[in-house]
Amino acid sequence: MNMTDLSTRFSHVKPTDTSFVSGGLRDFFTYRDLGVAHATGGRVVAQLVRANEEPEKGTGWHVHEAQFHIVYMLKGWARFMYEDRNTLVEAGDCVHQAPGIRHFLFDYSPDMEYLEVVGPADFGSTEATGPCTVPAPTPWTSPVKP
Repeated sequence: MNMTDLSTRFSHVKPTDTSFVSGGLRDFFTYRDLGVAHATGGRVVAQLVRANEEPEKGTGWHVHEAQFHIVYMLKGWARFMYEDRNTLVEAGDCVHQAPGIRHFLFDYSPDMEYLEVVGPADFGSTEATGPCTVPAPTPWTSPVKP
């Protein structure tokens, strides 16, 4: 294949090329762009998401306006409600969030870090009514994983 036939660009981002920054979807997380949104012309975003503050209220019930969304947990753990299912996602786990699924990230460890890949890159998030109550988060001062 000729390189001019590609509808995307080559991208190679080293750890020192981008930094974790605030100002993403959630203010209690920081985000590190991996260059994929630019390389794909906005079709896909790949970013690292890291815990920045202790969980207090979580994300609230919401749905993402995306055709594709995966979360791959790199470090630590997080607890999500996917519809009425309480789901513990630990390092090494991969979750495909089906389009339109109602979910609520309500608890996570201080070292939580995950890779998020979403299409399109400028996906939206809309509040939703939840199907059930959500457990309270575990304070970070607690050494025991729930």
